[in-house]
Amino acid sequence: MSREYPDCPLVGVGAVVVHDSRVLLVKRGQAPLQGEWSIPGGKLELGETVRQALCREVLEETGLTVEAADLLGVFDRVIPDETGRVRYHYILIDFLCRVLSGTLQPGSDADDACWFTVHEIAHHGLSDDTLAVIRAGIEKARAQD
Repeated sequence: MSREYPDCPLVGVGAVVVHDSRVLLVKRGQAPLQGEWSIPGGKLELGETVRQALCREVLEETGLTVEAADLLGVFDRVIPDETGRVRYHYILIDFLCRVLSGTLQPGSDADDACWFTVHEIAHHGLSDDTLAVIRAGIEKARAQD
């Protein structure tokens, strides 16, 4: 099924990766959100669990192996085109993640990958729901330390 103008919503996963009080963001190399910063993630593939998809996507985009920990939320992302027709429709499932191993480097569909403080992320044009889930992830990670 096509990601663009799909017949039904697609399931996507997102990783709020927190390490040393910083959060990992990737600069998207492909649509949707090409050229914009976001949390790592992508589309669930047939036969994968959401946690498997999350770990695969983070590894592909950042070179890091992560553990998917706490569920942070389930969100709708509906992006219409200029005529109002639904161009993208995702149901996003976001998890707090911990780094297990690897070296940070942008991968297959990311133009860049960097660690940011909570103050720095506010200057990267993230959507309100993405900022909210990042803040929730950081608070949960701090409570677990």
